Amino acid sequence: MGAVLSGLAGRRIAVCVGSGGVGKTTVAAAIGLSRALAGEKVLVCTIDPARRLANALGLAALGNVEARVPTHKLAEAGLEAKGELHAMMLDVKRTWDDLVARHAPDRQRLERILRNRIYQQLSGALAGSQEYMAMEKLYELSTERDYDLIVLDTPPTAHALDFLEAPDRIVDFLGNETARRLLSPALHAGKVGLKLFQLGGSYVAKTLGRFTGAEVLQDLAEFMSTFQGMYEGFKERAASVRQLLSEPQVGFVLVAAPNPLSVDEALFFHERLHAEAMPVAGLVMNRVTPDLWPAGTPLPSAGELGAALGGRGTAGLPERLARTLAEHQRAARADAAEAARLFGAAALPHAAVPRLESDVHDLTGLARLAACL
Repeated sequence: MGAVLSGLAGRRIAVCVGSGGVGKTTVAAAIGLSRALAGEKVLVCTIDPARRLANALGLAALGNVEARVPTHKLAEAGLEAKGELHAMMLDVKRTWDDLVARHAPDRQRLERILRNRIYQQLSGALAGSQEYMAMEKLYELSTERDYDLIVLDTPPTAHALDFLEAPDRIVDFLGNETARRLLSPALHAGKVGLKLFQLGGSYVAKTLGRFTGAEVLQDLAEFMSTFQGMYEGFKERAASVRQLLSEPQVGFVLVAAPNPLSVDEALFFHERLHAEAMPVAGLVMNRVTPDLWPAGTPLPSAGELGAALGGRGTAGLPERLARTLAEHQRAARADAAEAARLFGAAALPHAAVPRLESDVHDLTGLARLAACL
């Protein structure tokens, strides 16, 4: 078992975090597959809109309900699972509806909220909803299911800290008294004040900014009023999720790509998790260019490569080979330097996953990736 997988041993929740485009989805799936092969009942929950996970796991599609990876699909990949591997993809809108239903005081209030046009837009499109609902779904799964391990693939974001900050912003907006005070005079005037549409920063403005007119303002006023009395329930739930994420049964896995910006992001996120007493279980540097030449040994010249080819090949081939090898080795040295910077900053289990010949798109590829962890 690799270092990162060893760091997750005994933990019930693994949360893969990092900026967008670093391979969190495949790393999350590989972690889940490894533990299922070892005999555990595992669920991998993804928020990846590209839906690559379903194909990699041999499933036709993923939805908001857990689906088990068929045993025969594992067998076809030459894998023997002693446990069970399940997967699902978060449906943000449905998870919002379930959360509102849990906190609504009665059926009438629930139906008013679900019919409200502002709510329908916010629950499906508001920036930050994915992060908030990912935490909510994780809490639900951990408290209401019997999985030995739940692996959460966090949303692809421009900034990894959005995963921690967005839920607080959403909850604060739902309970914002300033909004209620602004709405009353605006309704009487029949117009929308700029301050209202600036409320809550960019997370809210990105969605509300597309709406204008007194009719929409009425919808917004109704939306805010229907949430009165429910805010404390949302706030308490968010606090419970935060508490869950700081427990020893949880392990965060930071995934980064071998470039300075991604490593800076991972290091910054590590400091934030440490400050919030959230346990980090491991570091993964994904898609690292492998070093093909022994250290301290000079690369062969075009003449040496030509001699090795014995005159075979097209004209200019030795020069192209020498140039390609030199470029590859420069990339390998740069990636190794970034990996050393990431791994040297924290005494944590870590793994450098080499750049593979092709994208991971099936169970066999996931098993190969898991072996690197």
